Amino acid sequence: MLPPRIETVDYHTGGEPFRIVAEPPGPIPGTTVAERRVRAVEDPDVQALRAVLCSEPRGHADMYGGFVVPPDDGGAHLGVLFWHKDGFSTACGHGTIALGVWAVDTGRVAAPETGSVDVVVDVPSGRVTARVHREGGRTVAVDFVNVPSWVVAREVPVTTSRGAVSVTVAYGGAIYATLPAAQLGLSVTPDHLGDLIALGREVTWALDDSAHAVHPDDPRQNGVYGTIWFDDLGDTDGQVHQRNVTVFADGEVDRSPCGSGTCARLAVLSDEGRLPAGTVLRHESIVGSTFTGRVLDTIDVAGHRAVLPQVTGMAYRTGEHVFAVDPHDPLVPGFVLR
Repeated sequence: MLPPRIETVDYHTGGEPFRIVAEPPGPIPGTTVAERRVRAVEDPDVQALRAVLCSEPRGHADMYGGFVVPPDDGGAHLGVLFWHKDGFSTACGHGTIALGVWAVDTGRVAAPETGSVDVVVDVPSGRVTARVHREGGRTVAVDFVNVPSWVVAREVPVTTSRGAVSVTVAYGGAIYATLPAAQLGLSVTPDHLGDLIALGREVTWALDDSAHAVHPDDPRQNGVYGTIWFDDLGDTDGQVHQRNVTVFADGEVDRSPCGSGTCARLAVLSDEGRLPAGTVLRHESIVGSTFTGRVLDTIDVAGHRAVLPQVTGMAYRTGEHVFAVDPHDPLVPGFVLR
């Protein structure tokens, strides 16, 4: 049953919303965040709470957020279950950046006036860090240090309604298909967004049940989460410059450069030899916001050459809400129109 009152604090990271529910009504069972995600997917009450916060009239087709839950152990400050209009995701970089800012804003994690502090967060894909940088009592940037990320497969053929494409599949906390928009005569610009959404859905659906959509250790992370379209904007000394849009879930569009998607792209670019030591990825979004990414280290994960990625961005608070749920409202939990 939905509670009559739901409190949230909202942020945006690079234009992408993140709606934080600090005190979800009722506990979500599980001993780890990954287990809680499975239980949340199975629980109709938790799904209804997610739906009412994502759907119109309280949300919209591209809303994103998270339920704050206990961490796996004392090594993390908090846990989070990430959600969107179609369900619960395994990773979310822009959300982790927002949680870092929120944790410091609210005093949940003590931070210096000037300096840095790590906010450690357990997410369904593992333990991640939001390294919050402060200047004169103000948060100015957050480094999202993600789980190891790697290339799953290259030159994977996919047939779309616009023709055949060749896709690189990579893991960055979730599994993504990545490819240049130019393969289908498109570019990552708002005027091509309708085609990018429709074709991104086709690519994701074509690969979602394939051998490339299997996580080597955790079947709970199986499946292709989304498709990343990118434009190459030119390499300079010490910098790779790309623009991307991530179409995830069932056609949802990330307004930011996508945190976990940027980690997947870092794995791909590193594998191509385009990120030697000291080189950064300047990653733009379809709305012009920017993350920067770099590889901190490389390791072996289940036979894959994996990178330890760091993505830097910033989140800003946009509001606080007390949502009401009228038990007589025939449109609860809401609807989605695009």
